[in-house]
Amino acid sequence: MTERLEPALYLVPVPIGNRDDITLRALKTLQRVDIIASEDTRTTGQLLALYGITAQRLQPYHDYNEADRASALVQAVQQGSSVALVSEAGSPCISDPGYRIVQAAIEANVVIVPLPGATALIPALSASGLAVHHFVFLGFPPQKKGREAFLQKALLHEETVVIYESAHRIVHLLEELSGLGAGQRRICIARELTKVYEEFIRENLDDCLQRLAARPSQKGEFVVVLEGKGE
Repeated sequence: MTERLEPALYLVPVPIGNRDDITLRALKTLQRVDIIASEDTRTTGQLLALYGITAQRLQPYHDYNEADRASALVQAVQQGSSVALVSEAGSPCISDPGYRIVQAAIEANVVIVPLPGATALIPALSASGLAVHHFVFLGFPPQKKGREAFLQKALLHEETVVIYESAHRIVHLLEELSGLGAGQRRICIARELTKVYEEFIRENLDDCLQRLAARPSQKGEFVVVLEGKGE
């Protein structure tokens, strides 16, 4: 019989692409917890099936139900259950749902156990060739309101700047940054990290923009690592 875990909120990273990037500790935790709160139950269910872990304990936890589910899951921990929070990919709370439940757990004096693991941020940064001793992570830019102000502020940082962007906005993002005067800054675009078509583009921003704009379409998830103003 599998030993149950102590009641707590466990923040469990899952792979961002390559399924081998899940840790042994993460697998043991997912096998032993009472409840698995998942941003995408279909994706998580496939991952659990791959490792022979039952998906019967899966519950949805995403942007649209986060406010309601956070308090319910914290109450479950208070009543003696162990709860694992997983994102669709990567680490919970890093540009993914999780902030509200962590805040609720802190307010309720519930134990929080964060597991280390996969995230797109660190591999992109470490392979970028840009300064890594100081960096700023800004996540996804706003889609509409506040977007220009967000990008203007990003370009003021002296440190290396890391931004996430989707495939259908990546070219527009580079056009915006170029229009704000960053065309000659060094940049690294990391695409499809850990997957079959993993790609790194390292050149100045305008050259990178020209390269991507010439493609018929953009595919995958993108991490933008941009040279800071001070470099």
